[in-house]
Amino acid sequence: MSDKFDVIVIGAGPAGYVAAIRAAQLGLKTACVDAFVGKDGKQALGGTCLNVGCIPSKALLDSSKQFYGLSHNLPAHGISVKDAKVDMAAFIGRKDKIVKQFTGGIAQLFKANKVTPFFGKGKLLKGNQVEITGNDGARQTISATNVILASGSVPIELPFAKFDGKHIVDNAGALDFTEVPKRLGVIGAGVIGLELGSVWNRLGAEVTVIEALPDFLGAADADIAKIALKEFTKQGLAIKLGAKLAKAEAKKNEVHLTYEDKDGAHDLVVDKLLVAVGRRAYTDGLLAEDTGVKLDERGRIVVDEHNHTGVDGVWAIGDAVRGPMLAHKGSEEGVAVAEWIAGKAGHVDFDTIPWVIYTEPEIAWAGKTEKQLKEEGVPYKVGTFPFAAIGRAVAMNEAVGQVKMLAHAETDRILGVHMVGPCVSELIAECVVAMEFKGSSEDLARIVHAHPTLSEAVHEAALSVDKRAIHKGN
Repeated sequence: MSDKFDVIVIGAGPAGYVAAIRAAQLGLKTACVDAFVGKDGKQALGGTCLNVGCIPSKALLDSSKQFYGLSHNLPAHGISVKDAKVDMAAFIGRKDKIVKQFTGGIAQLFKANKVTPFFGKGKLLKGNQVEITGNDGARQTISATNVILASGSVPIELPFAKFDGKHIVDNAGALDFTEVPKRLGVIGAGVIGLELGSVWNRLGAEVTVIEALPDFLGAADADIAKIALKEFTKQGLAIKLGAKLAKAEAKKNEVHLTYEDKDGAHDLVVDKLLVAVGRRAYTDGLLAEDTGVKLDERGRIVVDEHNHTGVDGVWAIGDAVRGPMLAHKGSEEGVAVAEWIAGKAGHVDFDTIPWVIYTEPEIAWAGKTEKQLKEEGVPYKVGTFPFAAIGRAVAMNEAVGQVKMLAHAETDRILGVHMVGPCVSELIAECVVAMEFKGSSEDLARIVHAHPTLSEAVHEAALSVDKRAIHKGN
């Protein structure tokens, strides 16, 4: 086997493996280097997302939702279940089975598309060579005309709350608790903190979320965040805003915390502590000193609008570069770069990338928030519609939330759509399509939506922009 390739991708997460497959589809001889090790000690493709992120967390969220529904949802349907319990081995085992299914699926896709996988840590050398260090320490060097850096990201560790893998954990550790903690502390009310906090809260843990920022979900629209906060609080999540962790110390089988807010210092004792304060680009050991590839002040790889590093034939994508740390953003960058390398017209529209939080209710949005439009001086109109007036949502007993649509006051072009409610992770796609095609609220308002469906909330929100919603007062 020749060690010269057209494309070498370092990293097999959602950005890297997608880039490798697309490059191979375009007829380029492609290799992909990755060092992630699965529970069985073998190479596990898929990066953080498939192994310890998106996929396993959704598996646990769904399993915990089923359990929570037994006592909080089914009674409203006239169904009662007594003495329900969770088999933790089966609970975690189901998640592991799903992870293995998908990581193995990528291996099959590599085989089908003739992508050559290498197991080990990749390091870019000068001249577009890649040094691969295996887990046994053995090294080999391969080279390519183009190298795509897709090294991903890792959890940020607090110096006064270091991960020990047992009491103080990151997202990976919170996916593998062997029993439901009686008391769970969560540092950070972002996507990871809220999702995993919800998993264990549904199973009976007393969950306290400590968030340093004064506003809840500051990246989301304020109206949507307000509804979500109210609902999470009702579910039992104790969310402390404007609270900064000052100290965390594991003692025996407990973690003793001290956090500070406007009222002073507070002590809290928990059984497990999940630190979810964000992620940073994983570029440690990725670059030899003489490659010419630059990092910014946050350790991210510097790229232009086409994800090129400025070094001939070297590109970077995904969490390791600017932009939101979202799997689907990285995947689309991977496709675009592969197409640019092949001389085609790759494209990623950063203005219409959807965001989703898979809590209950779900939260999703795309485009600008009302606050952003005000700050930018953009004239806009607002349309809203509650799920409480949607027959399908009420029939499902999941009528909490609303859809909020923002359109330009003069052109009616959709500028942003924000949702909290049932299945909004799926409903946001319709709005993204409309925005990508420069659609207006009038366009969505005049499209026939099936009845009864949750999508009618989008339809009515679009009608509401011009104060003509049918099923609510305007």
